[in-house]
Amino acid sequence: MSSADSDGPSGRRRFLRLLGQCGLATIGLGAAGGARAAGTRVTGLRLSAHGGRTRLVFDLDRPARYKLFTLDDPERVVIDLDDARLADRLDPVIPRDALVSAIRSGVRDGNDLRLVLDLRGTATPDSFQLGPRGPYGHRLVVDLESQAARDAGPRTVKRAADHHGEGMRELVVAIDAGHGGKDPGAVGNRGTLEKDVTLAIARKLYAMLEDEPGVRPVLVRSRDRFISLRERTRIARRNKADLFVSIHADGFHDPRARGASVYALSLRGASSEAARWLAQRENAADLKGGVKLSDKDDLVASVLLDLSQTATIQHSLEVGDHVLDNLGRHNRLHKKTVQQAGFRVLKSPDIPSILVEGAFITNPTEERKLRTARYQRAVAASIRDGMRQYFVAKAPEGTIFARRGGSHRVRPGETLSEIAQRYSVRVSDIKGANGLQGDRILPGRELVIPRLDS
Repeated sequence: MSSADSDGPSGRRRFLRLLGQCGLATIGLGAAGGARAAGTRVTGLRLSAHGGRTRLVFDLDRPARYKLFTLDDPERVVIDLDDARLADRLDPVIPRDALVSAIRSGVRDGNDLRLVLDLRGTATPDSFQLGPRGPYGHRLVVDLESQAARDAGPRTVKRAADHHGEGMRELVVAIDAGHGGKDPGAVGNRGTLEKDVTLAIARKLYAMLEDEPGVRPVLVRSRDRFISLRERTRIARRNKADLFVSIHADGFHDPRARGASVYALSLRGASSEAARWLAQRENAADLKGGVKLSDKDDLVASVLLDLSQTATIQHSLEVGDHVLDNLGRHNRLHKKTVQQAGFRVLKSPDIPSILVEGAFITNPTEERKLRTARYQRAVAASIRDGMRQYFVAKAPEGTIFARRGGSHRVRPGETLSEIAQRYSVRVSDIKGANGLQGDRILPGRELVIPRLDS
């Protein structure tokens, strides 16, 4: 997103007057039109791209009246919203494989807002509005589809709701925003509260996973309230979560400490939790996978629980590896391997669980990053991409992800297009499943191969 410079107040006025004549300004100018009140405010924007399709979700404070049309030479999509304005500067992360190259905005007819999507090529738009759901309010969704994607026909992998007749279920991800309410967590030098940062990242991850086919995200807390650590895991269990992700921002007495980290439960923490579960097994819910403790003697129950926890920790370490690898593309890593500790919030014995420290809030540089929507989205996208890479290879049975699978170790001289042709998938699908930003792949890398249903 670009912003414009001007030579002082008078120059800026002349610049805005000129832009007003042609109906365009840049989103980088912030709330288009200044301080006037408007009927609808656009409060946020996020993008996702996959397989020749791009989705833009505009957050609104109320339903909007709008018109959408296309222009060519160059290719553009124009959205005119009646009686609307930007609430604040929009600074979305535009994926490299998105059909959109830039986004601009401007005041039109005094009170209306014009949004212009500059495209990388010809694309067919579709749009619809969504009402409030979960932590989100009203939204305007714009879907773009390339000609190649249209020629390939509709994707056969859709949201699990489309497969209920086939007995498929959604893969459930519990998103836990650390701290909350009376527990602010760590505090940065500028007064940034960890509980606010974690909730912002959690909401962005929730929105991304809403757009992920076959995934149902669950927010453990959707607002600023206190929830005990035990209750957080109980919420995940009540929703039959397949993965539990707890989001935090590290704090340390030395402000020089920096970097992102990922944690899984340690074996020592698992042992102490096993004792608690055994003591309460008469009232405990059955473990996922059908393992029951209530009708077993102490020795058998202990062995079964130990096996369950050992497998769960291994799965947690594997998904944590994927998330850590993606985090390393956006920030330096505090530790280059998944760490293990006895965090109570990770102790559900049968749900793979990870704790993600996005950065050090007590480091001045990283505190500034954590306050930005761009970095918050980068952390959320790293979790989403790592989760996707793990579940493409090791999805629970009965889910859409279980119908994908396979892996390929890159040989010297191989290209992504050759690998995609070999497995009858799209290059963009391989990139999405592995979090690849470009076409370069190193020999020896193990690629996850997504397989779409035929």
